[in-house]
Amino acid sequence: MKKYDAIVIGAGQAGVPLSKKLAEAGKNTLIVEKRFVGGTCVNDGCTPTKTWVASAKAAYAATHNDFLGVKVKGYKVDMAQVKKRKDDIVLKSRNGGQKAIEGTKNLDLVFGEAAFTGEKELLIELNEGGTLAVTADLIFIDTGAKTLIPEIEGLNDIEYLTSTTILDLDYVPEHLLIVGANYIGMEFGQMFGRFGSKVTMLERAPRVLAKEDADIAEAMHKILTDEHITIHTNSQALSFKQSKKGKIKASVSANGKIEEIKCSHVLIAIGRVPQTEALNLDKTGVKVNEKGFITVNDKLETNVKGIYALGDVKGGPAFTHIAYNDYTIVYRNLFEATNFTIKQRPIPYCMFTDPQLGRIGISEEEAKKQKLKVKIAKLPMEHVARAIEVGDTRGFMKAVVDPGTKKILGAAVLGTEGGEIMTVLQMAMEGDITYDRIRYCVFAHPTYSESLNNLFLGLED
Repeated sequence: MKKYDAIVIGAGQAGVPLSKKLAEAGKNTLIVEKRFVGGTCVNDGCTPTKTWVASAKAAYAATHNDFLGVKVKGYKVDMAQVKKRKDDIVLKSRNGGQKAIEGTKNLDLVFGEAAFTGEKELLIELNEGGTLAVTADLIFIDTGAKTLIPEIEGLNDIEYLTSTTILDLDYVPEHLLIVGANYIGMEFGQMFGRFGSKVTMLERAPRVLAKEDADIAEAMHKILTDEHITIHTNSQALSFKQSKKGKIKASVSANGKIEEIKCSHVLIAIGRVPQTEALNLDKTGVKVNEKGFITVNDKLETNVKGIYALGDVKGGPAFTHIAYNDYTIVYRNLFEATNFTIKQRPIPYCMFTDPQLGRIGISEEEAKKQKLKVKIAKLPMEHVARAIEVGDTRGFMKAVVDPGTKKILGAAVLGTEGGEIMTVLQMAMEGDITYDRIRYCVFAHPTYSESLNNLFLGLED
């Protein structure tokens, strides 16, 4: 059995930088990856999907610029080229990450699947064949999550798609049925609608984006339906059947009524589950919750001393930036004598539909549940000069503030560059800049962020 100082399982957005820093600190380190360097973000998430979002926006613009005086008489979506561009960008990032690992002293990279055989002992089934037994005093688990596949009659009899396999398509589906109308489903739904697919979405909840405020959900629902996407709420797929003509028949319960939907492709997008099964965590004693996510303390250490879990595998917000922040907390605490925790850290995120939804802090509905005394500032994008000039006034800016301290407690921006505008408000929150200062702050004109003046103008001190 080969002995290392540290072992990192999973080459995702926490595992890669952590393994390099461990090695640079003089620790003889091993990083194990069963598939590709870069994790979900580089290979199946942020990088590939946002390249497709850009292509889809270009397709949308081709037929939605008449009012700007630019008339496009005809265009074609070359899905093979869209895929090739995506693949090229993904490979460049993936290969760059792998090269950086391979060029780091004291760091070994092996491809295979690791499973515990003892408290801090692992057996790796190597992709190239054979096995490798290893052990270390420090072990970091960064194995991520994968698509949750529901138990639906006939689902395994059709070639359904996930957020990973849909990225292999080099053609535009005729009719895409999406099971799930939250963040992943919405991005893919709008994207393929713009590529030319007929898109139908099924959402079990009474409304889309159940974790967002009702006004955000309502506005996002309208944005998608205005693009001819059909959304059924209070709905679920009951069964699937492949027809002889290659079509898929879906039996659907929609608002209590049973109906049949014929489609060409089905995308499952109802959530994700942790990749912990293959780890044999029972052999090491690491605890998981009822959903299989690894439980950790505020410093990301499991119940077994010296074993940590980072990124999506530990549950909580499943974002690349959170995984990366996990790495910085663990490394600095272990090697720089800091005392950082995951408590009270900001959780910003952005849904990259068009327009974007950027969110930070608490929502209006969360404030009500906590019975907080707050004020709500809201500004429609149709009152934002930059949005009017650009020609896209969909959405609104919204902020939750404490009337006593005048601090911003949360914000949601649904609009063009919503993520960037949200980030300005996040920086204000980080620096304890109160809303009354933003109200009279001098911003460059005409920018989207300049309208933060107007967002807070209606609030009385």
